[in-house]
Amino acid sequence: MERVLGIGGFFFRSRDSDALAKWYRDHLGIDLVPTDAEGTPWITEGGATVFAPFAADTTYFAPDKSFMLNFRVRDLDAMIAQLEKAGIAVTRHEDMPGIGRFAHLTDPEGTPLELWEPEA
Repeated sequence: MERVLGIGGFFFRSRDSDALAKWYRDHLGIDLVPTDAEGTPWITEGGATVFAPFAADTTYFAPDKSFMLNFRVRDLDAMIAQLEKAGIAVTRHEDMPGIGRFAHLTDPEGTPLELWEPEA
């Protein structure tokens, strides 16, 4: 069976796409989408990607949202400190032995985000 190689993009609607793209760049380090052939898109580091449908009544993330983005990070404490310094509220979640450490936040438009520092 042929398999996909990974996620090639994530496309979603936004009330102010330019401002939101800049928020992701400024606070999470995600490069803006190139506007020409010379530009470079965000290049992710290799690592696990979890593809997990949740039950419709999950309480793990916002009940009014149909998805949550999860981003792998190298140093969760440093990322939380960086975000909080910028005035962004972050909630730490319990560690999952064998899996890693997690924190939750939302982007300016209310999209739930999860930061994941995989266990070494």
